[in-house]
Amino acid sequence: MNRPAPRSIDQYLVQLRDALKGEDPALVQDALYDAEEYLRAELASHAGKSEADVLELIASTYGAPDEVAEAYRTTEKTVREAMKPIAPRPRSSMLGRFFGVYADSRAWTALFFMLLSLVTGIFYFTVAVTGLAMSAGLAVLIIGVPFFLLFIGLTRVLSLVEGRIVEGLLGVRMPRRPVRSTQGIGIGARIKEMLLDRRTWTTILYMLVMLPLGIFYFTLAVVSVTLSIGGIAAPVIGFLHGVGLTNADIQIDGEMVAWPLTLPLSLIGIVLMTAVMHGVRVLGELHGRLARALLLSRDGE
Repeated sequence: MNRPAPRSIDQYLVQLRDALKGEDPALVQDALYDAEEYLRAELASHAGKSEADVLELIASTYGAPDEVAEAYRTTEKTVREAMKPIAPRPRSSMLGRFFGVYADSRAWTALFFMLLSLVTGIFYFTVAVTGLAMSAGLAVLIIGVPFFLLFIGLTRVLSLVEGRIVEGLLGVRMPRRPVRSTQGIGIGARIKEMLLDRRTWTTILYMLVMLPLGIFYFTLAVVSVTLSIGGIAAPVIGFLHGVGLTNADIQIDGEMVAWPLTLPLSLIGIVLMTAVMHGVRVLGELHGRLARALLLSRDGE
């Protein structure tokens, strides 16, 4: 269906959003930001022309909304294929599928994310609590307002940083651009947009909940992996300790135990470690959904 050419930047963005309907909201947010950034920059460089004239002038270079949308779909597909982790070979047996998790790179990156989340959780929580507390404490002073706005701006930057971490380690598509371009927008409009954007407040919520989540993820990962490795290594440790003992017996809790009896511990450790990797993979997917729910703006939906 042929639509009339957009006569303003807002009309162009509306048509671009419609052309990208059904695509990933993170992709839509990136496309809208790039388009607005480019169009406003062109408008600023042609100060003597109206928006309609500028849009008509650059129509042949940047493209119509439908053309830009198709270009983004193609680029997104190419990037997704390039960044796609090597898929493990399909396993036909249940046992093969169970132990095949070790070939899934996303399980390992999710495990690393759980270990890293303690550091990021402490940092985000500290920034959020300090920013809110100082903003409240300085509210009676003239410096309180600019400090609060600076804090809000910092949280929006950190949301993009966390998005890159989540996308890189958990494989969940996150925004790579801010919600809107700031070119050609007054300071008052920017402040109003930041305060009215629900993502501003959900980002602060995400930063607060990352501390308990980070503690939980880190503790779960360290304890479960340590127990698993301990069980796997039990026969080796037992043999090394039992070499100097009669019949290669080893001492466990003050009692002598024949070394071969530690072999089942290794099997238990292997099964436990495999189950842990499956659990970590699932937790990574769940956290990715949480990150999208709290860090992705509704403007991209």
